Amino acid sequence: MLFLAGPSLPHPRPWLLHGPPRGCAALAGPAREPTPRCASSVWGPPPLHRVWAQAAIQSQLDGVRTGLSQLHNALSDVKDIQQALADVSKDWRQSINTIESLKDVKDAVVQHSQLAAAVENLKNIFSVPEIVRETQDLIEQGALLQAHRKLMELECSRDGLMYEQYRMDSGNTRDMTLIHGYFGSTQALSDELAKQLWMVLQRSLVTVRRDPTLLVSVVRIIEREEKIDRRILDRKKQTGFVPPGRPKNWKEKMFAILDRTVTTRIEGTQADTRESDKMWLVRHLEIIRKYVLDDLIVAKNLMVQCFPPHYEIFKNLLGMYHQALSTRMQELAAEDLEASEIVSLLTWVLNTYASAEMMGNAELAPEVDVHALEPLLSPDVVSELLDTYMSTLTSNIIAWLRKALETDKKDWSKETEPEADQDGYYQTTLPAIVFQMFEQNLQVAAQISEDLKTKVLVLCLQQMNSFLSRYREEAQLYKEEHLRNRQQPHCYVQYMIAVINNCQTFKESIVSLKKKYLKNEVEEGVAPSQPNMDGILDAIAKEGCGSLLEEVFLDLEQHLNELMTKKWLLGSNAVDIICVTVEDYFNDFAKIKKPYKKRMTAEAHRRVVVEYLRAVMQKRISFRSPEERKEGAEKMVREAEQLRFLFRKLASGFGEDVDGHCDTIVAVAEVIKLTDPSLLYLEVSTLVSKYPDIRDDHIGALLAMRGDASRDMKQTIIETLEQGPTQANPNYVPIFKEIMVPSLNVAKLLK
Repeated sequence: MLFLAGPSLPHPRPWLLHGPPRGCAALAGPAREPTPRCASSVWGPPPLHRVWAQAAIQSQLDGVRTGLSQLHNALSDVKDIQQALADVSKDWRQSINTIESLKDVKDAVVQHSQLAAAVENLKNIFSVPEIVRETQDLIEQGALLQAHRKLMELECSRDGLMYEQYRMDSGNTRDMTLIHGYFGSTQALSDELAKQLWMVLQRSLVTVRRDPTLLVSVVRIIEREEKIDRRILDRKKQTGFVPPGRPKNWKEKMFAILDRTVTTRIEGTQADTRESDKMWLVRHLEIIRKYVLDDLIVAKNLMVQCFPPHYEIFKNLLGMYHQALSTRMQELAAEDLEASEIVSLLTWVLNTYASAEMMGNAELAPEVDVHALEPLLSPDVVSELLDTYMSTLTSNIIAWLRKALETDKKDWSKETEPEADQDGYYQTTLPAIVFQMFEQNLQVAAQISEDLKTKVLVLCLQQMNSFLSRYREEAQLYKEEHLRNRQQPHCYVQYMIAVINNCQTFKESIVSLKKKYLKNEVEEGVAPSQPNMDGILDAIAKEGCGSLLEEVFLDLEQHLNELMTKKWLLGSNAVDIICVTVEDYFNDFAKIKKPYKKRMTAEAHRRVVVEYLRAVMQKRISFRSPEERKEGAEKMVREAEQLRFLFRKLASGFGEDVDGHCDTIVAVAEVIKLTDPSLLYLEVSTLVSKYPDIRDDHIGALLAMRGDASRDMKQTIIETLEQGPTQANPNYVPIFKEIMVPSLNVAKLLK
């Protein structure tokens, strides 16, 4: 006992301390009157700790008493149970024989149960033909839900009979075949119903708008079949029995049907071929875009209401459309596409597909995240297409440029002047044609990607460089052809001016093109190997200006030959004719754009002066008297002023210094005009200091023209000048350097 095992045991006789316990009063006899004690008695009242001890002992005694009572009751119950078990064991031994005698009854009960089930199924068995006919009629009438309910009754009867047969004798295939044959129409009805369901699903995007109830019915039927499939598969785990035709997996087939429908819809959008329509691919892609966008909007807004949420119909349809589009784009990419078709395909794949015109449309948000969509074409396919495009584009640009140049060349032979721009400058259509072609290709490339745009720009500039080389060659051939017969072409000067002006137009167009399609300095450096075309264009323009000046000086040749001759001294008007001729030509040259006209005017000025000085150095005349020298020198000064006036007029508006070259003629005239031969060395020294490129043969020819310098004087002047070379001015432009003095002139002078 717990109480007996405690650390403090009760006093063996507690009543010796506190009197007898409750319930023991009778044993103690009648109560006695307490003996009165005086206040001074040594006994006094009991202390407080004794009271607490008495209460604790009393509580333990009560617990012992309760425990003993419960043990007694438990012992009594155990004895009763032992007696009952003994009685049951006795009865069981007596009933063994009786149970064995009821085996026949048990078999009869099982047989009765089977017969009861057979009787219950007889109604269904006998009604199978009628249910088959009703089901067939319902399918033909389009009452799909009712037809499916009848079909489930047939399948339930068949499956129940086959399961009972399987359970009784799974090896009896004859009876199983008999049942299956009797319900043979059931599978045909199931297939026919499925066919109707698939037809509705194939037209689901149309059906959901016209009759959404029909689509809902189809989905309900599929969902029922899915539940039956799951139940049968669960039973298979327990019994191993599976009815014929199960599982149907109609949900899986439904998604397969939808997938085939999407694929067929995408493939069926190609209405034209390249042979029938050059824009076939553009039309094909636009139809795809419109159909896919419309279909997905319908699916998002209507179809999701007809399917259970766990079908995730919109997500699945989106995946189907994306996969079908990817397959179709790969098929198109594998074809032998032209350059324009490659551009159309890549623009659609890389830009249109994810734009607001298609997958990025607001009506598809937020279900469609364009950033989560996989690329329709792999990077390798895109790279291959771009390589093909660049290769084809290169060939096309070369052909286009060649054709444009051939067309422009034909215009050079026309009898009519070329067109002029709004400022009156001659030009041809060549720059406009070339850069319009470049613009079109760059705009197309920009639709695909910034990287392709930059590559196309570099390609255009590279081909432009090659084109300008051919342009330069053709301009040179044009000049040579004209020199063989200066009467042809009739408008040679005007078209050569147009060629020069085209160079300026090309330069401006190149700058504009770069500014438009290269947005920053980083892109400016993408083609460090790109040649500097400004130099080529300047060379073409310079050669064109030279050709025109050559034309001028061919007409001036006769009059230049009259300079420094007797005829000239006696009053020739050669310089007058030269000025009139130059001015007349420069009236035509006014059609040249300013940068080149300025250079051309300066070059014409320099060349006229050079030719004039060349005439001085040709020893065409030798003055015989101071009067002739004075007359000739004054005539040279007048003609220098005449030329100065002409070229000031031609150079007006350019801010060009036109005095320097004519001053050379005046300086030479001063040497000729000098009357005191003793000062000749000083005058020549002054001339040489101003024009350090003058040579001794030039000085010899000049002294010979004076006609009064002795052999020793000539020798002394030349030798003295050779000993003291002058320091050239850094800004000095040589003018005597290109003037050749005929051989033997110096030798003759020294004789």
